Amino acid sequence: MLTDRTTLRNRLTELAATQSGYFTAAQARALGYSYSQQSFHTGRGNWIRVERNLYRLPHWPIGLHDDLVRAALWSRDRAVVSHESAARVHGLGEVDPLRTHVTVPPGFRGRRPDVILHHAPLDASEIERHTGFRLTTPLRTLVDLAGSSTDLDQLGRAVHGAVERHVVTLRQIRSRAEQLDVRAALSLERALLEAATS
Repeated sequence: MLTDRTTLRNRLTELAATQSGYFTAAQARALGYSYSQQSFHTGRGNWIRVERNLYRLPHWPIGLHDDLVRAALWSRDRAVVSHESAARVHGLGEVDPLRTHVTVPPGFRGRRPDVILHHAPLDASEIERHTGFRLTTPLRTLVDLAGSSTDLDQLGRAVHGAVERHVVTLRQIRSRAEQLDVRAALSLERALLEAATS
């Protein structure tokens, strides 16, 4: 049965609303927009073509985390915002990464120049849902920062911010540090000492 244009438009708007105004060509196709209709809407200015296979509704306001939504859509929702990018969303420390950091499943294949991939399995308890993307919890974010090349001062500020805002406890961090490799555990322990004396 054919779907009328108003119903199609409403369905697309509902979907885009959950993704900061963005949607993919595949998502539009699944809703009922043929490829010729997609070209028509782009040509008429009803949709803005952001990049290959990615569109945006023109009236939607630009959001603070649009780069993260685009990365999630590019990965077909397999990427989880992590490391410095997750710390920025959580407001942990003064982090402003030049590229988007995401964690993807070990078998994920794909590349984007504006995205840094970290391959690792994530437990469902380590992931939170945000508008248009998923991100690691504050605790997992701190663990990822400790295991990466994050500057010790930056890690210390992130730990301090997390504890001060009561999104994690020192006990939770110490418990998790015991499960990490020696280098990451040592980084986290030093950051904890800084946080405790701040």
